Amino acid sequence: MPEHIKKQLLAEINILEHELSHELPAEIKKAVAMGDLSENAEYHMAKQRQVFVNARLGQLKRRMAELSLVNLTNIPHDKAGFGSTVVVFDSTKDEEIVYRLVTSEESDVSKGLISTTSPIGRGIVGKRVGDVATIVTPNGKRELEILKLTTIHDEAGEVEPENGAAPAAE
Repeated sequence: MPEHIKKQLLAEINILEHELSHELPAEIKKAVAMGDLSENAEYHMAKQRQVFVNARLGQLKRRMAELSLVNLTNIPHDKAGFGSTVVVFDSTKDEEIVYRLVTSEESDVSKGLISTTSPIGRGIVGKRVGDVATIVTPNGKRELEILKLTTIHDEAGEVEPENGAAPAAE
């Protein structure tokens, strides 16, 4: 998992855990002291926030677990996958576009950072140079021909293992 994503998720987890264990109990206690809970807006808002924070913490912790399972050795050396930079020719727009396949947390279409779970990302993943990906978008179908591919392994300067064998330990 990219280190900056891990830090970003951990920072949000820490903020929410602090809110859940310190701020919300104080708000709830203060609201209870006001009396009648059936018409106590502060109490109901604090309880709703507590439910939301708990749900968001669950999402973040699941995402951390998912990202920690990413094994770079399972990412292909000759096909587009997580971390790949892909130059495509978009026949619909008659132009070349550069995309980098990233996690959903890093995606920023304006910078060419496309999530592997987005429609374009899903269409490109698993493609080789020369392949054409047909992407269904709200504006219709787009055909993207893969012109150039740089995988995460290429960028790390790794040598492709022969016959699918794992690289030898040094």
